[in-house]
Amino acid sequence: GLRVNPEYSEAPVELYNPCGLYSRLGTKSTDLDRLLKSEIECNIDGLHFHALCEQDTLALENVLEAFETKFGKHLHMMKWVNFGGGHHITKQGYDVEQLIHIIQAFQKRYPQLQIYLEPGEAVGWETGTLVTSVLDIVHNGMDIAILDTSAEAHMPDTIIMPYRADVRGSGKAGEKQHTYRLAGNTCLAGDVMGDYSFDAPLAIGDQIIFEDQMHYTMVKATTFNGVPLPSIVIKRLDETLETVREFSYEDFRDRLS
Repeated sequence: GLRVNPEYSEAPVELYNPCGLYSRLGTKSTDLDRLLKSEIECNIDGLHFHALCEQDTLALENVLEAFETKFGKHLHMMKWVNFGGGHHITKQGYDVEQLIHIIQAFQKRYPQLQIYLEPGEAVGWETGTLVTSVLDIVHNGMDIAILDTSAEAHMPDTIIMPYRADVRGSGKAGEKQHTYRLAGNTCLAGDVMGDYSFDAPLAIGDQIIFEDQMHYTMVKATTFNGVPLPSIVIKRLDETLETVREFSYEDFRDRLS
């Protein structure tokens, strides 16, 4: 198989746009044409594109239209096509029936093709939280709550993308009575999650729960500054907690020497 670049994406930020200018992800149609016309043996029986990022069926339809425009002439030679990932199938409001219609219509146009999707986004969406605690509260122009976690080390996408993580029971700054800047426990000055407000004042030891953090937090987390990785815990339906794994300073030390 070969990953191709449909040269069209509606990715929300350029950092996550695999079809952007000078992208290294995927072969363009002109390059595939030259490859197939060359004397190089080219046993390609499937094409793959990945151009979505937490998006709906309308974005898929538009990407698929570009894909067919660029690569449709080659599809009769293929056995399969992979529509990639980024499908927000389990998000509330996602039009599953329209997704079924899109797949069936494509299958009707190319009946010999096996169609694949990568539903990792749908599987991981809203399946896990990052549970943190307040270590200290300081004041420098505003109240700042220092947490036992780190945006830099444990929630890097909130800085890279960037985006504002949802915190359970909170509001925007000034929306509720008590506003705090939530900050991490590393030396990075910009290790900040953002400004949030709460109905009651925070105290040392209070839990702060960041929603929907499992799918990328677990695979991207680092031990920057020797800060331990978050423990992995399963919360059962009966509210009991089962610790799967805990991490310590030794995990940081041992991977460096």
